[in-house]
Amino acid sequence: MQYQISGKQIDIGAALQTHVKTEIGSIVEKYAERPTNAQIVFSKSASEFVCEATVHLSTGLTATAKAHAHEIYESFDKCGDKLEKQLRRYKRRLKDHHRERTQPVELSAASTYILAGSDGLEESEPENLQPMIVAEMETKIASLSVGEAVMQMELSGAPVLVFRNEGNSGVNVVYRREDGNIGWIDPVTTS
Repeated sequence: MQYQISGKQIDIGAALQTHVKTEIGSIVEKYAERPTNAQIVFSKSASEFVCEATVHLSTGLTATAKAHAHEIYESFDKCGDKLEKQLRRYKRRLKDHHRERTQPVELSAASTYILAGSDGLEESEPENLQPMIVAEMETKIASLSVGEAVMQMELSGAPVLVFRNEGNSGVNVVYRREDGNIGWIDPVTTS
């Protein structure tokens, strides 16, 4: 497994990197098969350290966790506990999907755009309705079943997930509704 351990405007020592590799390795080995890479980012927010961890699995799923603490090791340990809880919670589902899927998840290229938001100061209508693009990035859209997409969304903690439905090859969306249920958008394709 590949590790990418970095700090945003803070130095990460060799002892912390070794600790992170050991702990993440034991968590992932216990609950997930064939992890591909892990990204751990440390940063400082006021008086607290923040640890964000992302583990990519060969099944195409991604588990993420984030934790805050006054000590950097404590922030990582809390983050590792959250990551372990997620993987433990979904272990059976991950194994079931792993058995069904013999090939890695197929990924399609796509573009992601960040649009400028309104600053709330303007009460008048804008001159044109074309939004201003602040940033453009590349992303990947995974080909998943609806069940895998829901699991991926829950593992990542995201409110919405866009995916290519393996059943009909159409682009679908799953999202978390305000009532706590999961919504699924499956556009009708006309031929």
